Amino acid sequence: MNSSWLKQHAWVLNLVVASLAFYHYQKAGYHRPKLSLMFIFASLPAAFYGGTLKVDGAVYDTLLSAALLFAAFRLATTQHDEVQLEILPPPPMQTTVPIGASIGFLSGMIGVGGGIFLSPILVLKRWATPKAAAATAALFIWVNSAAGLLGAQLSGQLTLSVDPLVSFAVAVGLGGFVGSKFGAEKAPQSTIRWLLIGVLVLATAKRGIDLLS
Repeated sequence: MNSSWLKQHAWVLNLVVASLAFYHYQKAGYHRPKLSLMFIFASLPAAFYGGTLKVDGAVYDTLLSAALLFAAFRLATTQHDEVQLEILPPPPMQTTVPIGASIGFLSGMIGVGGGIFLSPILVLKRWATPKAAAATAALFIWVNSAAGLLGAQLSGQLTLSVDPLVSFAVAVGLGGFVGSKFGAEKAPQSTIRWLLIGVLVLATAKRGIDLLS
């Protein structure tokens, strides 16, 4: 399995999980449309272009692992209660455009939705609570994954294997439904924060294993 095959299948699974996550967080009232659109505006074309590229290399994996680990470290060492913390208004376009475009391009190149990078930024910059960040990240992931798939299709790289994809889609769909429903309706803000840290650490570990194998 090459990197193009892996990232394309990851995008399809992202569409399943992100749809469920966005549904639950939006239904619970955590979605802020203006905040989401300001980042998606620039990420969509960037993810599309990134999806047309084929990128491999140990240096790239190393840089990605470092970025994920740094985001987890910042979240873990920033001590405050998000429920009581004043949330700032959405940032201006001159801030959201470079952030959205950079994450979108990275998402298109490596096959992630980008929410794993956007969520820590939203929380650390106080633009959203962890649950509001989860809602925006879910929509961000869906849009970037769809754009990446379209880019792969138009560049002649799309190679999806239906049988394993269906099996994995059912599994991640069930997990995504339960997890997002719990996160949106039951879990406190601090739990969502630490779950995000855990996801970042696991993603870093996976990249490290891939790098060493």
